[in-house]
This record gives sequence, C-alpha cells and structure tokens, in this order.
Amino acid sequence: MCELVKALIKEDADLSVEDRNLVSVAYKNVVGSRRASWRTINSESIPDNEEKELMNVYKSEIEKELEKICNEILDVLKNHLIPKVKGKKDESEVFYLKMAGDYYRYLAEFKSDKGTDAANFYDLALEIAKENLHETHPTRLGLALNYSVCHYEILKSPDKACALAKEAFDDAIQKLDSLDDASYKDSTLIMQLLRDNLTLWTAENNNEGDGDGDDAGDNDS
Repeated sequence: MCELVKALIKEDADLSVEDRNLVSVAYKNVVGSRRASWRTINSESIPDNEEKELMNVYKSEIEKELEKICNEILDVLKNHLIPKVKGKKDESEVFYLKMAGDYYRYLAEFKSDKGTDAANFYDLALEIAKENLHETHPTRLGLALNYSVCHYEILKSPDKACALAKEAFDDAIQKLDSLDDASYKDSTLIMQLLRDNLTLWTAENNNEGDGDGDDAGDNDS
C-alpha cells in the first residue's frame, strides 16, 4: 500500500483531498501497529533473564522498522508534498506540516533528538493555522491536540501542553455555533480529546508526576 502511495506522489504531488487522506491512512496503519507494540514492550517490567534479552531484541527490531517507515514518509513530505503547497497558507499546507511534526514525534518516542524537529514543524503549522483556519476547523484542532501531546510526552513541558490544549479548546468552544454539519463530528471529537487530556494532565501534575501521560489521546488523521 505504501509503495503505491509513494509512486502516486512522485508522479504528481498535487494531491486531491481523497488522495491526501489515502496517504495519511496508509502510513498511519503501518506505523500505528508498531507504535502500539513498542509501547507495550516498553511498559513491561521484565526481570533480567533470557526473556528480557529477547524482548530487547524485538524492541530494537520494531524501532528499526519504525525509523525506516517514518523516514520514508518524512522524505516524501519534505521533498514532494510540502514544497508543492508552500506559501499557500491554507489547510493543505497546515495538514502536511502537521503530518511531518507527527512523524518526527513518533521517532522522538525512542530517538529523543527528534523532538526539536517535531516542534519546528508543529510551530510552522500552528502559525499558519491561527492566521488562516477557523478556530473550529478539524485540522487546526488536531494540530493543537498533537502538538500539546508532543509538549507533554516528548518535550516534557506540561505547562506548555496544558496551555496549548486549553487555548485551542476555549477558542473553539466560543465559536461552536458556527460549526457546519460536515465538520461537526470531527471537531467535537477532537475537542473532547483536548478536554480529556487537560483533565488527565492536570491530575498528574497535581500528583507531582505520578503518571507519565502515555494515555493521552492524539489525532493522526
């Protein structure tokens, strides 16, 4: 599936919304299962024995696969998709910049030096989104959600995470009446995730970091 998507993009990087969603779903599916496996292994408490050695080997293999897939889509984004929409200041530019931030965030889960790259792309996307997309736009809300998760889980900046999530939620709630039927479901779902994360993170901060934020919701569309 991903090979077909890559071929499609290299032939014509000016994608329709349907083709763009195909790209997103194709890579989301192959990365999602591996991230889930990596998180499961990483959270397991295994004594120092032969089983732990095998688990470490398996974890290393997953990380290699994740790195390969993430670098593959990042290459497509940086060399084909983002240049094609650069300067448009519209939803498509925000979408691709957010997507680059997302895949750098996935890399940063096991390669901490990639956190800065994720933040750089998220920052670029957020600047354009705030100037050009409505407060209730699903792409703008999804960006705020994922960037706030990046602040909390990757950059270890809980105050920034909470501030970003709260700002996005408060701005959207004030404009809720302007939501059209087409985006109502997507927007309200992301707003719920923003609120759930705020509740989780506030509780964890009040407990002086007893939790690690791994249950935070994000939006990978």
